[in-house]
Amino acid sequence: MDTKFLAEKISGDIVFSEHPGKTLRKWRQIFEISQKELALKLNLSPSVISDYESDRRKSPGIAFVRKVIEALLEIDREKGYKTVSKYREILDGFRMDVILDMMEYQMAIESSKFVEIINGTQLNDFERYVNGHTIVDSIKAILTLNSYDFYKLYGLTNERALVFTKVSTGRSPLVAVRVANLKPAVVVLHGLNANEVDKIALKIAEIEKIPLIVTNMGLDEMIKAIRRSMR
Repeated sequence: MDTKFLAEKISGDIVFSEHPGKTLRKWRQIFEISQKELALKLNLSPSVISDYESDRRKSPGIAFVRKVIEALLEIDREKGYKTVSKYREILDGFRMDVILDMMEYQMAIESSKFVEIINGTQLNDFERYVNGHTIVDSIKAILTLNSYDFYKLYGLTNERALVFTKVSTGRSPLVAVRVANLKPAVVVLHGLNANEVDKIALKIAEIEKIPLIVTNMGLDEMIKAIRRSMR
């Protein structure tokens, strides 16, 4: 199986991170590989991996990052490409123009913190942890996605914020969430004021106990604000 696409993503994520050790740990955990297992594959002491991930050692160099990525992919291959297959399912045959931005976070944040980052207003009182986000072009999603494609919006975890742009009332996105088996941690309706949100959308958010947020922050500004905060 060609793993180049994923290797390049991991490499860029680690190398350009302000906290490469924490990002390395994030990817190890995404692959569900222990420090001991990774260290054994690299012929190192687990304490070396721990030191890098906790920033007790100087940031890993390109050569070390490459070895780590190769080890993660090799271990995943031995397990039947458990993680690589997830990424391929997300990307294969999917109209990526539906997704305007997508990111997995190094650490989970409270949904109330997410509200602050996007200068939003929460319309109910629920609190959840957010591990990533997907920003969706709602019109293209409605016109092109089938029920299986909808699950690809969740990336590697459904504990994420689904941000729907180009919405008029918010009813359609919430109906889609209601009928899906997987539920996001948070739903954001971009470009709406609180008084413009459909009552059915509000009711669905209450039933599903999902924090429902509206924001009028500019799209590019919002993406930059989230990514800046999640480094």
